[in-house]
This record gives sequence, C-alpha cells and structure tokens, in this order.
Amino acid sequence: MKSDERRKSIVNLLLSEKRAVSGGELSEKYDVSRQIIVKDISILKAQGLDIVATSAGYVIKSSPFVERVFKVFHTTEQTEDELQAIVDLGGIVADVYVWHKAYGKMEAKLNISSRKQIAQFIENVRTGKSVELMHITGGYHYHTVRADSEESLDQIEAELSKRNYIAPGN
Repeated sequence: MKSDERRKSIVNLLLSEKRAVSGGELSEKYDVSRQIIVKDISILKAQGLDIVATSAGYVIKSSPFVERVFKVFHTTEQTEDELQAIVDLGGIVADVYVWHKAYGKMEAKLNISSRKQIAQFIENVRTGKSVELMHITGGYHYHTVRADSEESLDQIEAELSKRNYIAPGN
C-alpha cells in the first residue's frame, strides 16, 4: 500500500472507530513501524485534519469526507466488481449493513479503500472465513461510502447504477 493510500485508510479507520486507536494498533494493521504512523499522523495534521493524540491513542474530531448510503443488490460473484467500482472512483466502503426483520440492523465495518483490500476481503469470503451479510436479505444490503466530494459520490452512484447495482426503489 502506498503511503497516501495508507494515510487515507488511517483517516477512515479513525472515523469508523468510536474509541481512540493506538499507534501500535495502526502499526500492526498497516505493517509499518510506529515511527511511520507518527509521520503519517503529522502529515495528516499538517493537511488540516483535526487528529488528537490522547493517552489511549489517536482520535479524529471531524471528517474530511462526505458520505452517502447506497442501497444495493447483486450476487456474490458481482461483489468484487461492485467494490472496485467504488474504490476506483475514489470512494471508501466504510461499512455494510442489512435490515433483518427479527434482529434489526446488522452491520460490519469494512473500511475498504484499495483493490488490495478488496482482494483480501474476497479471499476471506471465498475461503469460508466469512459470509457476506447480504445473504441474510437475499442480496439486498447497504454501504456507507465516503469520498472527498459530493461530485465523487455522484460519480460512484452513477457507476453503480450503470452496472445495475443500485437496488430498485432506492
């Protein structure tokens, strides 16, 4: 993962967590030294992001991203294509969730922002490490997608629509 991709992913992870994330956790997740994480945080702060270092780790005060929820529908075989359509246009797939009639909202954080992360996710599904939540609702599910601008989200929505992934009645 390139350094700019890693920094974008770090911001998204900090936004997704409801708690402080330690430098050690970030270092382990991104397979870099803690010094690299400290440098990344410094660069992000210099770019104007409101990241605070606490005794428990890093927290971000406000999001540099805009986000939109897309209700989508597709098959398991189309999952990789759907995710690639989003990240190739600069989007971050923050989560996936479904509405179960008995359990209510069932959600999983994804934080996918690169093709490498997509490949890892797809491999986990293919090897049986996990099953996609969409199977609970017959293929219907929601993604919270983050991007740098509303225009990017519009492009993502248009591309998902073009590929017939936007769920009917959305």
